[in-house]
Amino acid sequence: MNSTVAAVSSNGDYSFTKPNRESVNLLTGLGVEGDVHAGVTVRHRSRVAQDPTQPNLRQVHLIHEELFAELRAAGFEVGPGELGENITTAGVDLLTLPTGTLLHLGNDAVVEVTGLRNPCLQIDNFRHGLLKEVVGRGPGGAVVRKAGIMGVVVTGGRVRPGDVIEVRLPAEPHRPLERV
Repeated sequence: MNSTVAAVSSNGDYSFTKPNRESVNLLTGLGVEGDVHAGVTVRHRSRVAQDPTQPNLRQVHLIHEELFAELRAAGFEVGPGELGENITTAGVDLLTLPTGTLLHLGNDAVVEVTGLRNPCLQIDNFRHGLLKEVVGRGPGGAVVRKAGIMGVVVTGGRVRPGDVIEVRLPAEPHRPLERV
């Protein structure tokens, strides 16, 4: 299966969901142009409250559209942008990528994967009970986070639905994703 961008979303205001766009412009070292989470230092409210000088490892939020089918089967109707992601992908197993993977999006943009999204209670405010569907326990009791991954913009460029995604893994040994 070809890996592609299914949807792109951004929002200049703090809001859980992000409207879909015809395209987004990724800015090197900052994130999605015009998005409230773009910046060199952290922009997520909880992280700003802890330490506003932390580097922003969450410039771009990506979710695999395959998650929406899984959630639909569990009784939750969710679509692109509704969980706050900037880029919805198709055909990429985002959750199994190692830290440092480079995602080439379209003609120019490159995002380096920094870690897993750590979803919060806002998800239950959006759809009651949804948090337990995107955060659970795996074999042996390990926490499993399914609400997407985060990354930083290494090379800027415009990204549109239908753009091809090329995945370039980092040199081994690979480091598994952790929450960021």
